[in-house]
Amino acid sequence: QVQLVESGGGLVQAGDSLRLSCAASGRSFSSYVMGWFRQAPGKEREFVAAISWSGDTTLYADWLKGRFIISRDNAKNTVYLQMNSLEPDDTAIYYCAAVSFRLLGQLGNARESDIYDYWGHGTQVTVSS
Repeated sequence: QVQLVESGGGLVQAGDSLRLSCAASGRSFSSYVMGWFRQAPGKEREFVAAISWSGDTTLYADWLKGRFIISRDNAKNTVYLQMNSLEPDDTAIYYCAAVSFRLLGQLGNARESDIYDYWGHGTQVTVSS
């Protein structure tokens, strides 16, 4: 089993930056592909970004336009989401998720929320105009 805990959310103004963290516990963290998703009230959960088990390959939602960066530090069992140029539409609960790379197949499959085996409980990001 893997446990995931997100942190780093908060209330910011449009144009500000935040860095979210997801701390993981359990066996073989470095063997997991990690993803970030977000969900606003009344809307479906949507894909944000994913990173390979080694950290060498990343995948982003098309709408990000280069504003967010995903990274990981396997020595610390932690994945990060650096969010820049935040907009009010970024307001949501942000979740991290994990799936074994042995089960994922192509990294492009990481866009689909139903392939992840483990989820955190989320951290709130609110961006004021």
